[in-house]
Amino acid sequence: MARTTLKVNGKAHEVDADPECPLLYVLRDDLAMNNPRFGCGLGQCGACTVLLDGNAVRSCRLPIRSIGSKEVITLEGLSTDQSIDPVQQAFIEEQAFQCGYCLNGWVMTAKALLEKNPHPTEAEMRRSFESLVCRCGSHVGIFNAVRRAAESTKRSA
Repeated sequence: MARTTLKVNGKAHEVDADPECPLLYVLRDDLAMNNPRFGCGLGQCGACTVLLDGNAVRSCRLPIRSIGSKEVITLEGLSTDQSIDPVQQAFIEEQAFQCGYCLNGWVMTAKALLEKNPHPTEAEMRRSFESLVCRCGSHVGIFNAVRRAAESTKRSA
């Protein structure tokens, strides 16, 4: 066990954990965050996705020793008491999910994509999302939500 400081959603958190412990377990077990979610534990489904310095990463395969001073943003960290993130808002408006278990991965990956490329093509969206899994078949709503979020950035620019 080692004392580690992680910057999560804008706040510093000190945890006692094995440096090899995956970030997912620290977020859920030590910091009591409901998202990200455990899906496959192999980094293949995307339910555990977080932003690490703005990049979408799979937290189930990321040992906390590799984080250092990088900023971790979870789904909870996208919104504030005063506002909801435009990506989250678009997913709500499109009613993009049935069960919602994989929601975390899709929203966080969409957020990373739109931060780097505010107006992605269909092919760019498909490439970004190709490794995410949605078992209930909400893909049409998901892609509509990402398009809506991209449109909202056009309007606010």
